[in-house]
Amino acid sequence: MDGDDFTPEGGKLPELKLDARQAQGFISFFKKLPKDPRAIRLFDRRDYYTAHDENATFIARTYYHTMSALRQLGSSSDGISSASVSKAMFETIARNILLERTDRTLELYEGNGSSWRLTKSGTPGNIGSFEDILFANNDMQDSPVIVALFPVFRESQLYVGLSFLDMTNRKLGLAEFPEDSRFTNVESALVALGCKECLLPADCEKSIDLSPLQDVISNCNVLLTEKKKADFKSRDLAQDLGRMIRGSVEPVRDLLSQFDYALGALGALLSYAELLADDTNYGTYTIEKYSLNRYMRLDSAAVRALNIAEGKTDVNKNFSLFGLMNRTCTVGMGKRLLNRWLKQPLLDVNEINNRLDVVQAIVEDPELCQGLKQQLKKISDIDRLTHSLRKKSANLQPVVKLYQSCSRVPYVKTVLQQYNGQFSTLIRTKFLDPLEEWMTENRFGKFASLVETAIDLVQVDNGEYRISPLYSSDLAVLKDELSIVEDHINNLHMDTASDLDLSIDKHLKLEKGPFGHVFRISKKEEQKIRKKLTSNYIIIETRKDGVKFTSPKLKKLGDQYQALLSEYTCCQKKVADDVVKVSGTFSEVFENFAAILSELDVLQSFADLAVSCPVPYVRPDITASDEGDIILQGSRHPCLEAQDGVNFIPNDCTLVRGKSWFQIITGPNMGGKSTFIRQVGVNVLMAQVGSFVPCDQASVSVRDCIFARVGAGDCQLRGVSTFMQEMLETASIIKGATDKSLIIIDELGRGTSTYDGFGLAWAICEHLVEVTRAPTLFATHFHELTALAHRNDDEHQHASDIGISNYHVGAHIDPSNRKLTMLYKVEPGACDQSFGIHVAEFANFPEAVVALAKSKAAELEDFSTTPTFSDDSKDEVGSKRKRVFSPDDVTRGSARARLFLEEFAALPTDEMGKTMEMAAKLKADLQKDAADNPWLQQFF
Repeated sequence: MDGDDFTPEGGKLPELKLDARQAQGFISFFKKLPKDPRAIRLFDRRDYYTAHDENATFIARTYYHTMSALRQLGSSSDGISSASVSKAMFETIARNILLERTDRTLELYEGNGSSWRLTKSGTPGNIGSFEDILFANNDMQDSPVIVALFPVFRESQLYVGLSFLDMTNRKLGLAEFPEDSRFTNVESALVALGCKECLLPADCEKSIDLSPLQDVISNCNVLLTEKKKADFKSRDLAQDLGRMIRGSVEPVRDLLSQFDYALGALGALLSYAELLADDTNYGTYTIEKYSLNRYMRLDSAAVRALNIAEGKTDVNKNFSLFGLMNRTCTVGMGKRLLNRWLKQPLLDVNEINNRLDVVQAIVEDPELCQGLKQQLKKISDIDRLTHSLRKKSANLQPVVKLYQSCSRVPYVKTVLQQYNGQFSTLIRTKFLDPLEEWMTENRFGKFASLVETAIDLVQVDNGEYRISPLYSSDLAVLKDELSIVEDHINNLHMDTASDLDLSIDKHLKLEKGPFGHVFRISKKEEQKIRKKLTSNYIIIETRKDGVKFTSPKLKKLGDQYQALLSEYTCCQKKVADDVVKVSGTFSEVFENFAAILSELDVLQSFADLAVSCPVPYVRPDITASDEGDIILQGSRHPCLEAQDGVNFIPNDCTLVRGKSWFQIITGPNMGGKSTFIRQVGVNVLMAQVGSFVPCDQASVSVRDCIFARVGAGDCQLRGVSTFMQEMLETASIIKGATDKSLIIIDELGRGTSTYDGFGLAWAICEHLVEVTRAPTLFATHFHELTALAHRNDDEHQHASDIGISNYHVGAHIDPSNRKLTMLYKVEPGACDQSFGIHVAEFANFPEAVVALAKSKAAELEDFSTTPTFSDDSKDEVGSKRKRVFSPDDVTRGSARARLFLEEFAALPTDEMGKTMEMAAKLKADLQKDAADNPWLQQFF
């Protein structure tokens, strides 16, 4: 490789130093490796790494951004392209593949010539072997979770067995549930667990259509790993778990007896992560039954619509809810908990209020807020340190850091004890009592005294982690012997100085180096005593900086010293290993400290956000899901208002049962409809996470799920027709939502023809009003939909129970120049006109285009709701006829269309041929019924 090759980052590419024979041997080995399109394979060549063939191209394109980084290895006929990778670039690649992407795995090989072996492999869900590299210089924001799924079809119902593994927190979980054809339960579980990788049996039952499941996995940005069905076995599971789980085996057996399909999934996880092969896992894991209904359910569409997670392309951290709310002080621990909480909003009113009480206590007491910040900043990542203790390569460093971090707990306690406000009882029971319990002599006290007696804490300040010689009698004896030899060497130093008539230290220096103990004098001094030096001493080397020499006595004492020192080091290592091992037994103490401190950290972070915004946040009132309303006065979008240069206009949202539980919001594009409905979702989510909200006043009736469906703009990229995608999304809402959910729909029906879109939107609205009955914000550009609200008074409808109301985003048109001004205010009542053409003017469309659009719109537009009758004979040939329908046609037609949607959503997905046949019949029936309904006829 040329010496002149530079990467775009400015670093020089390492040279590929292989002769022809070595290259040939390596190529023959490389070509025999099994094909794996996901694996990025790197070969450790001591000073640098190499990648080859397609991997080399991938690395050149993705990380060097230039193909000039590629080199040919071997002769042209059987050669392979190669790329060399420096140690720093290797860390960048490892972090990107294992922590950011979810489409690749990483393998590291060691060896030489044609003999190489795989020494480390990692996937986004299983990063264990690369942890030292990944978190050497940065903290861990997420604890990766692997999920295994086992879908089965029994008695015409699809069931899924699910198991998850969280290696960072040493947790296993099991769940089993009936599932619909779109795998909505699986999706909400993948989101809530923060899953990074999903195992599936490669040969599932033929009757199960897995393509929607694969879509769910890719939507959630999860790596799919297929394993043989034989790996999904539950034989010996109780025995295997008995080794791994803390405590007795009986509760484990009881738990396993509650499941059928999830056991195979758990068996697959244990073998995939090779948990039983590593004895440091024994007796350290916990296992739980995972309930889908424990938290508010979110799917991947809601996570995206509400901007919960950080995106790689975010211009600043305030773009996402996580980035905005993350003001945590502990290293890593608080971040990971916040990440989890945002995907697991609470459903229990008391739990939510407990969190809000703590946030209020911190908000109202600046001293408590400052004190917590100062103390929590000094605490390391206790979870990660506990994790490192269990590694075979563990040393004294994590032991000391754990001791130092946990020693801060009394200071945190003091800060909490000084608080005497209205929530002091809660602060005591939630934080002070548990901290005191774990600080006792019997728990942390034992660990502290072990560290204080076993480790030389004075040396820690100099960056050295050593066992104190007082701790072990063997070490004490060796230390004494070393001191005696050292004294002899120092005496010899003085004797030699007087023999050579040189002042000690100034002229005759004693040094330790590669030659052991030696004397050194300057060249000038050597000239004065050359005769004596050559006759009685042994000269080792002469250099510019002086002459090094020894004597038989010094050599003998030096050898003795080296022998004792290596014995001391060996003995110290054995004692240090024992100390590390004993420290590991205190992991329960550390885990409890970590849980309490990280919770305190996240709540402190919520309080900090609430008071530091330009307009402070308020505490929301929380009511159970079957009572109360959702009222947000002066609500704002937390991420948008935090952007520079944004003057955010607050809006009220009043979702009131029986009055305005279902809201249709019309108005011009760019007028703020999307922002308004999303900010309502974000406010509800924040309230249920236990945070204050960006409002003047807020009350929230707890929601079990947020559905956020925002347009069908990206479907074509996945090869799904827009109409089909709208059908699927509709089916998902129809099946998944309950009256306790919150539904946010933005511009549904926009990706298809106007009439199709309007018909679909009307039918969905009717279903949501009459059947689902959930609070809904339906933003639409079909202002004709506002006619739905006029049915509130119709005694035959349920509409009046739920309450439909119209709102619009304000826009002002100056009558003199027809210029449009967006007011960004949400006001009661329907929007009385379409602003499409005005928005085009707003965007500086050419005048000729705008004029033509206005004349065409004038031909087609008619807002009357009564039918227009005309004498056909008088119609001019070729003139456009306006499509206008009676309210009765629309009502009957949309009811029939909704029935079609429900039947379509309920079609079985196990046999595609049969499904298509049934779908064709449904369409034919709909067409027949459309014969006497002009509104329905327009769709055919």
